[in-house]
Amino acid sequence: MRTYLLQSITVIVAGIFLYRLLDLQVLNTNYQTLSENNAVLEIAEYPERGFIYDRNGTLLVANQPAYDVMIIPENVSPFDTLSFCQLTGISKKQLIKNLRKARRYSKRLPSVVVNQISKETYARLQEQMWKFEGFFIQKKSLREYRTQHGANVLGYVSEVNNNDMRKDPYYRLGEIIGRQGVEKSYETALRGSKGKKFLQKDRFNRIMGTYKEGSYDVPPVPAQDIQLTIDAALQAYGENLMQNKRGGIVAIEPATGEVLALVNAPSYDPSILVGRKRSANYRKLANDSLAKPLFDRGLLAQYPPGSPFKTLNALIALQEKVITPKTKYRCNKGHYYARGAFMECHCKRGTKNDLTKAIYRSCNTYFSNTYREIIDKFDTPEEGVDQWKEHLKSFGLGNYLGYDLSIGRPGHVPGAAYYNRAYQKGQWKAPTIISNAIGQGELLTTPIQLANFTAAIANRGYYYTPHFVKKIGKDTVANQLERKTTSIDPEHFDVVIDGMHKVVEKGTARIARIRGIEVCGKTGTAENFTRIDGKITQLTDHSIFVAFAPKENPQIAIAVFIENGYWGARWAAPIASLMIENYLTGDTRRPSLEQRMLNGSLEEEYLKPISGQPFVINE
Repeated sequence: MRTYLLQSITVIVAGIFLYRLLDLQVLNTNYQTLSENNAVLEIAEYPERGFIYDRNGTLLVANQPAYDVMIIPENVSPFDTLSFCQLTGISKKQLIKNLRKARRYSKRLPSVVVNQISKETYARLQEQMWKFEGFFIQKKSLREYRTQHGANVLGYVSEVNNNDMRKDPYYRLGEIIGRQGVEKSYETALRGSKGKKFLQKDRFNRIMGTYKEGSYDVPPVPAQDIQLTIDAALQAYGENLMQNKRGGIVAIEPATGEVLALVNAPSYDPSILVGRKRSANYRKLANDSLAKPLFDRGLLAQYPPGSPFKTLNALIALQEKVITPKTKYRCNKGHYYARGAFMECHCKRGTKNDLTKAIYRSCNTYFSNTYREIIDKFDTPEEGVDQWKEHLKSFGLGNYLGYDLSIGRPGHVPGAAYYNRAYQKGQWKAPTIISNAIGQGELLTTPIQLANFTAAIANRGYYYTPHFVKKIGKDTVANQLERKTTSIDPEHFDVVIDGMHKVVEKGTARIARIRGIEVCGKTGTAENFTRIDGKITQLTDHSIFVAFAPKENPQIAIAVFIENGYWGARWAAPIASLMIENYLTGDTRRPSLEQRMLNGSLEEEYLKPISGQPFVINE
């Protein structure tokens, strides 16, 4: 009996020991995880960032190999800082700063201590890495911009900051993220998804090789390439024409809403925001408070639309049946719209204009009367101006267009609520706000809005949301876009388009004529005011031109806005016509005009001190 009891106790105790051993080594993973945390190093595996092409397949943005020197602070042993600094080209002060930053971030996770070393530095350093315990080199790709143009469209990349990491835990210190343009808007597609690689360390924390032959490694998900709607040749040509000028150009393909060019002037070479000098170069651009090269005027600048807006007032008046194409108004070199208030016009005294003539002569009197008829059609001015505003909203004005870049401004289309705040309710009428008739007053539009409503006119009443990306990988973006119809019936567009054609053939934009191409356009001279010492002061006017071509089956709609460019036909109209000709024919056949625009400069205008006689707006 005692023998059986002793055997039973021995078996039970042995069973307990075996179960405990099994629990520690197999069932319970806590110790295994603790062991792995000490003996296994997890590093990220980055996919190559996606390439960017133009609409014709021209490669604009690629990658080049780059190397970062990484550090795991808890593994670092005392090392020769002077030798390390000489090898990597970093100052001792910066090295100490980066080491402290890495320790604050994590003692056990890798951090970048020297970023973007050259291939030559990498080769020298690789031979000496054994001297620097806790350091290793990680390969990644660096953006390579193969164009000097389109920086505002392409954007740039830079290292993530604490705010980025708080917003998205995907990112870790030292990784890159798109900052502007397509690089930002399509960050997820262009970055792909990083993988994981596990490395085995010995008891001295030295890396021995892959952990368990890579069985736990997670391969990265490849990034997607992107094809833009931008025509790189047209973009470059537009930027060259805008040298020494300030403003914006937007060109759109009316049938699709694809943006062919988005020119910002002044601009910069996107390659200067790559490499170690990126931060210094960015500060230089950001600190230029006069030229503002980082400010995308095509999407962000809000200007009065000027006379191109008359085409929209014409369409609204036709839709509301307050005029017909044959309606005439007499012009006496201007229009008295209130007692003592006169709006000057370039028409000769006694001129009688119908709608077509009013458009190509840009008659202020005609459109002042037309606007007054729109507002006065309704029982109250509030109803009239709100109905007018609804028509304009259908063309994409007064709101964000919904394009696929991350920046923009809505412009401003005032309604009854605005004027009831500006004046007391019941204290304003159509003559009070008559400046809206000619695209002045409180109206504000961005150049992309100007180009978009021009595309809607070219299409006889509809448009597609402007967009900058044609394909993501193999998927076509345009298939997902909705056609947007304006509130104007199609039959009203032909007379306005005929007037715009005559603007170029015999009106204010004869300089924009192109042999063999029917161009429809509208010049504009937008008054330019600023407030100095509490007084509103008039500065040099802005030069505007909108156009599309050909008249039938239009392939390009364009808006050009030149700050302080005097009148529309001086700068904006010739630049627009040269771009239209270049796009439709692949060449330009007006060398003298081309050279005048390429070599022309408004720098003296921009350097003038802001001074002059105060110009008091009649309120």
